[in-house]
Amino acid sequence: LKQDSSESVRRSVANNLNDISKDNPEFVFSLVKDWHGMRDETDALIKHACRTLLKQAEPRVMALFGYASTGIEVSDFALTTAKVGFGNSVEFSFSNLNKTDNAQKIRIEYAIYHLKKNGELTRKVFKVSERDVEQNSVTKIVKKHAIKPITTRKYYPGRHQVSAIINGIESGPIDFELEMKPDFNP
Repeated sequence: LKQDSSESVRRSVANNLNDISKDNPEFVFSLVKDWHGMRDETDALIKHACRTLLKQAEPRVMALFGYASTGIEVSDFALTTAKVGFGNSVEFSFSNLNKTDNAQKIRIEYAIYHLKKNGELTRKVFKVSERDVEQNSVTKIVKKHAIKPITTRKYYPGRHQVSAIINGIESGPIDFELEMKPDFNP
Protein backbone atom coordinates (compact mmCIF):
# COMPACT_ATOMS: atom_id res chain seq x y z
CA LEU A 1 0.00 0.00 0.00
CA LYS A 2 2.99 2.35 0.36
CA GLN A 3 3.01 2.70 -3.43
CA ASP A 4 -0.75 2.70 -3.98
CA SER A 5 -1.91 5.11 -6.68
CA SER A 6 -4.33 6.77 -4.24
CA GLU A 7 -2.85 9.49 -2.06
CA SER A 8 -5.50 8.87 0.61
CA VAL A 9 -4.38 5.22 0.90
CA ARG A 10 -0.72 6.27 1.21
CA ARG A 11 -1.75 8.93 3.78
CA SER A 12 -3.55 6.23 5.78
CA VAL A 13 -0.37 4.12 5.78
CA ALA A 14 1.58 7.15 7.04
CA ASN A 15 -0.95 7.85 9.79
CA ASN A 16 -0.82 4.23 10.95
CA LEU A 17 2.98 4.28 11.00
CA ASN A 18 2.92 7.54 12.96
CA ASP A 19 0.66 5.90 15.56
CA ILE A 20 2.99 2.89 15.74
CA SER A 21 6.00 5.21 16.19
CA LYS A 22 4.59 6.38 19.51
CA ASP A 23 4.93 2.86 20.96
CA ASN A 24 7.62 1.34 18.77
CA PRO A 25 9.90 4.00 17.28
CA GLU A 26 12.65 1.45 16.49
CA PHE A 27 10.35 -0.52 14.19
CA VAL A 28 9.18 2.58 12.34
CA PHE A 29 12.70 3.98 11.97
CA SER A 30 13.95 0.66 10.56
CA LEU A 31 11.06 0.56 8.09
CA VAL A 32 11.33 4.16 6.87
CA LYS A 33 15.09 3.84 6.54
CA ASP A 34 14.54 0.91 4.16
CA TRP A 35 11.82 2.78 2.22
CA HIS A 36 13.72 6.09 2.00
CA GLY A 37 14.66 7.07 -1.55
CA MET A 38 12.36 4.60 -3.35
CA ARG A 39 10.07 7.18 -4.94
CA ASP A 40 9.00 10.76 -4.27
CA GLU A 41 5.55 9.56 -3.15
CA THR A 42 7.09 7.07 -0.71
CA ASP A 43 9.45 9.74 0.67
CA ALA A 44 6.43 11.99 1.32
CA LEU A 45 4.68 9.08 3.03
CA ILE A 46 7.60 8.33 5.35
CA LYS A 47 8.07 11.98 6.24
CA HIS A 48 4.42 12.20 7.26
CA ALA A 49 4.80 8.90 9.13
CA CYS A 50 7.74 10.34 11.08
CA ARG A 51 6.07 13.60 12.10
CA THR A 52 5.94 12.66 15.79
CA LEU A 53 9.57 11.49 15.73
CA LEU A 54 10.56 14.73 13.99
CA LYS A 55 8.76 16.80 16.66
CA GLN A 56 10.60 14.75 19.28
CA ALA A 57 13.87 15.54 17.41
CA GLU A 58 14.85 11.86 17.24
CA PRO A 59 18.48 12.21 16.04
CA ARG A 60 18.46 9.36 13.49
CA VAL A 61 15.22 10.61 11.93
CA MET A 62 16.52 14.19 11.82
CA ALA A 63 19.66 12.94 10.05
CA LEU A 64 17.64 10.76 7.64
CA PHE A 65 15.79 13.84 6.42
CA GLY A 66 18.94 16.00 6.26
CA TYR A 67 18.53 18.25 9.31
CA ALA A 68 22.00 18.99 10.68
CA SER A 69 22.48 19.41 14.41
CA THR A 70 25.59 21.57 14.15
CA GLY A 71 26.28 24.99 12.69
CA ILE A 72 22.68 26.17 13.11
CA GLU A 73 21.84 28.52 15.99
CA VAL A 74 18.97 30.63 17.27
CA SER A 75 19.67 34.21 18.31
CA ASP A 76 17.68 37.29 19.34
CA PHE A 77 14.79 35.19 20.69
CA ALA A 78 12.32 37.61 22.27
CA LEU A 79 8.66 38.14 23.09
CA THR A 80 6.80 41.23 21.93
CA THR A 81 5.01 41.37 25.28
CA ALA A 82 5.35 39.40 28.51
CA LYS A 83 1.58 39.48 29.24
CA VAL A 84 -1.07 37.99 26.98
CA GLY A 85 -4.81 38.30 27.49
CA PHE A 86 -6.94 35.24 26.79
CA GLY A 87 -8.27 35.52 23.23
CA ASN A 88 -5.12 37.31 22.03
CA SER A 89 -1.81 36.01 20.69
CA VAL A 90 1.62 35.53 22.14
CA GLU A 91 4.01 37.19 19.67
CA PHE A 92 7.69 36.32 19.40
CA SER A 93 10.62 36.53 17.04
CA PHE A 94 14.03 34.98 16.61
CA SER A 95 16.80 34.71 14.06
CA ASN A 96 18.22 31.56 12.57
CA LEU A 97 21.98 31.65 12.00
CA ASN A 98 23.67 29.27 9.58
CA LYS A 99 27.29 29.52 10.71
CA THR A 100 28.56 26.92 8.24
CA ASP A 101 30.18 27.37 4.86
CA ASN A 102 27.43 25.27 3.25
CA ALA A 103 23.74 25.72 2.54
CA GLN A 104 21.68 23.88 5.17
CA LYS A 105 18.23 22.36 5.31
CA ILE A 106 16.37 23.61 8.38
CA ARG A 107 13.16 22.67 10.17
CA ILE A 108 11.67 25.60 12.09
CA GLU A 109 9.35 24.87 14.99
CA TYR A 110 8.30 26.40 18.27
CA ALA A 111 6.90 24.98 21.48
CA ILE A 112 4.28 26.35 23.82
CA TYR A 113 4.43 25.16 27.42
CA HIS A 114 0.84 25.33 28.63
CA LEU A 115 0.03 25.60 32.31
CA LYS A 116 -2.11 22.71 33.53
CA LYS A 117 -4.60 22.77 36.39
CA ASN A 118 -2.09 21.03 38.71
CA GLY A 119 0.48 23.80 38.13
CA GLU A 120 2.78 21.78 35.84
CA LEU A 121 3.67 22.78 32.28
CA THR A 122 2.95 20.57 29.28
CA ARG A 123 4.82 21.01 25.97
CA LYS A 124 3.19 21.19 22.53
CA VAL A 125 5.37 21.57 19.40
CA PHE A 126 4.19 23.45 16.30
CA LYS A 127 5.89 23.33 12.91
CA VAL A 128 6.50 26.68 11.17
CA SER A 129 8.29 25.63 7.98
CA GLU A 130 11.14 23.80 6.35
CA ARG A 131 13.56 25.56 4.06
CA ASP A 132 17.09 25.75 2.74
CA VAL A 133 19.29 28.55 4.05
CA GLU A 134 22.44 29.85 2.45
CA GLN A 135 25.85 29.52 4.06
CA ASN A 136 26.77 32.11 6.68
CA SER A 137 23.28 33.61 6.60
CA VAL A 138 20.68 34.96 9.02
CA THR A 139 16.93 34.42 8.66
CA LYS A 140 14.45 36.38 10.81
CA ILE A 141 11.30 34.58 11.98
CA VAL A 142 8.29 36.44 13.42
CA LYS A 143 5.40 34.37 14.74
CA LYS A 144 2.07 34.76 16.56
CA HIS A 145 0.35 31.95 18.46
CA ALA A 146 -3.32 32.49 19.28
CA ILE A 147 -4.43 31.77 22.85
CA LYS A 148 -8.12 31.23 22.19
CA PRO A 149 -10.83 28.75 23.14
CA ILE A 150 -10.40 25.30 21.58
CA THR A 151 -12.16 22.05 22.40
CA THR A 152 -8.99 20.07 23.14
CA ARG A 153 -7.41 22.35 25.76
CA LYS A 154 -8.37 24.21 28.90
CA TYR A 155 -6.37 27.34 29.61
CA TYR A 156 -5.35 28.46 33.07
CA PRO A 157 -4.06 31.90 34.05
CA GLY A 158 -0.44 32.18 35.07
CA ARG A 159 3.03 31.47 33.77
CA HIS A 160 3.27 29.79 30.37
CA GLN A 161 6.37 29.52 28.16
CA VAL A 162 7.39 29.61 24.51
CA SER A 163 10.60 28.32 22.91
CA ALA A 164 12.15 28.35 19.43
CA ILE A 165 13.33 25.11 17.81
CA ILE A 166 15.64 24.78 14.82
CA ASN A 167 16.50 21.27 13.60
CA GLY A 168 15.37 19.87 16.92
CA ILE A 169 17.59 22.16 19.01
CA GLU A 170 15.50 24.19 21.45
CA SER A 171 16.26 27.74 22.56
CA GLY A 172 14.53 29.29 25.50
CA PRO A 173 11.98 28.84 26.89
CA ILE A 174 10.83 32.35 27.72
CA ASP A 175 8.03 32.97 30.21
CA PHE A 176 4.83 34.84 29.42
CA GLU A 177 1.88 35.53 31.67
CA LEU A 178 -1.60 34.48 30.53
CA GLU A 179 -4.25 36.79 31.95
CA MET A 180 -7.89 35.76 32.14
CA LYS A 181 -10.99 37.89 32.64
CA PRO A 182 -12.25 37.76 36.25
CA ASP A 183 -15.41 35.88 35.20
CA PHE A 184 -13.44 33.13 33.38
CA ASN A 185 -14.17 29.60 34.67
CA PRO A 186 -11.92 26.79 33.27
